[in-house]
Amino acid sequence: MNGKGENGMRSSYKDGDVTLLLKDITGLVKPQPTEERERLIQSGKHYSEMLPIEYVPTQKYMEVYREALDTYAEPTALAVGTLSDKIIGTRGKDVVLVSLARAGTPIGILVKRYIKLKYGFDVPHYSISIIKGRGIDDNAMKYLLGLYQPQQLLFVDGWIGKGAILGELRKDIEAYEGVSPDIAVVADPANMTQLCGTHDDILIPSSCLNCTVSGLVSRTFLRNDIIGPNDFHGAAYYGELVDSDLSYEFINAIERCFQTDDKQSFAATPLVNEMQINGHGSDEVRELARIFGVDDINLIKPGIGETTRVLLRRVPWKILIDEKYKNSQELGPIVRLADEKNVPVEYYPLKHYKCCGMIRKLAEA
Repeated sequence: MNGKGENGMRSSYKDGDVTLLLKDITGLVKPQPTEERERLIQSGKHYSEMLPIEYVPTQKYMEVYREALDTYAEPTALAVGTLSDKIIGTRGKDVVLVSLARAGTPIGILVKRYIKLKYGFDVPHYSISIIKGRGIDDNAMKYLLGLYQPQQLLFVDGWIGKGAILGELRKDIEAYEGVSPDIAVVADPANMTQLCGTHDDILIPSSCLNCTVSGLVSRTFLRNDIIGPNDFHGAAYYGELVDSDLSYEFINAIERCFQTDDKQSFAATPLVNEMQINGHGSDEVRELARIFGVDDINLIKPGIGETTRVLLRRVPWKILIDEKYKNSQELGPIVRLADEKNVPVEYYPLKHYKCCGMIRKLAEA
């Protein structure tokens, strides 16, 4: 049975796993093709005012996704466990998880489940929208602050690419006294926070798919003709894709790999490299922009999660893969998607990241 959010938002998530503070806009906005959206975005229209047509994975791509899930469920679970331990260690049992829709939602569910398994208590979990350039959902924040103390709220996301959302969060949260701008993530290759499961650029399998691994929920939406002054930010529910929904297949695969024995939790694994690089990923992105002649760093999306998003819903120019990972099974989904979409792959020495997606500047295309 589909779960519903506080504002009637449908999803395929169970009610006990998350409360979605989103307005259901299903059927109110016609999704647009990737190239059309890209042209509009680069001409100044904000991405949150449109919805993309969801990419339907090919059979070959799904084979690669399943290989990635088989291979990386364990290191993802290890990182979720490490993150959850840090959360309880720094925030205690009164913490309220506030995941950033939509990539943060399955991660928040996993953290909630790990805490229940290891520590034996339930923590509340909500999912709200934050939109780059438009800010965090003020109505959702007011709703949460009507229920909880400001210091209880902790934001959760999947990964940090170059830190744009973290910067947005730090700016927006100044309006809410007592709320911490900290963000808890599974992977932080950009080296922006200690509240992470790993600083390695690991493949979190959920980054390989869109709504079919995110409760059949679209990315969040904000446009004045549909989202009123008292509404939460919006999202659509893709009920027609119910037969392709893998949301719980992903969650269950990671949960099966949870290890709550401390000796096991922190065991070495060849897939998680904790050799933290000095400096921030944002510095590397600026250097890449200079080297490749890109005048807008928003067209450079570093890290496995962001590179996958570029291939799934933007118009890529090229993909950079760290030369150390040439022929690596770990980047199989990236190489497969690039091949399907005829996007050139270039091997280049990267410091913080294993790969990087570069978006085509359509005005010059």
